[in-house]
Amino acid sequence: MRFMVMVKATEDSEAGALPTQQLLEDMGKYNEELIKAGVMLAGEGLKPSSKGVRVHFSGSNRTVLDGPFSETKELVAGFWLFECKSLEECIEWVRRCPNPMLGPSDIEIRPLFEPEDFGEEFTPALREQEERIRAIAAGKQ
Repeated sequence: MRFMVMVKATEDSEAGALPTQQLLEDMGKYNEELIKAGVMLAGEGLKPSSKGVRVHFSGSNRTVLDGPFSETKELVAGFWLFECKSLEECIEWVRRCPNPMLGPSDIEIRPLFEPEDFGEEFTPALREQEERIRAIAAGKQ
């Protein structure tokens, strides 16, 4: 099972506060542990929402909204993509994570959809297309 593990933004992260050298070292060790265990598929920190935009969809209309965005607790400051046997295993890995922020913080875990989750709507042709797209994306990395 794959999981998106999201580090929630804080006022400090939205203000652009950078991690300390100690936190960078601790996170580096944690990420190496995840890689060696075959758990971490990807992971990155995100710049504050003031550096980003949102694209709002309404029917065929698209509106681009510049950051920053007001609801800090709803924003993501970083992420990992984990592959674990279960949600419980993913939780155990996240419990081992150094606190990713200077103060209190939250990490949200969400399972990713897998092809079998879509049932009959995900036809053999769509499965083939998905596999082809993933192979092309993997080749670019």
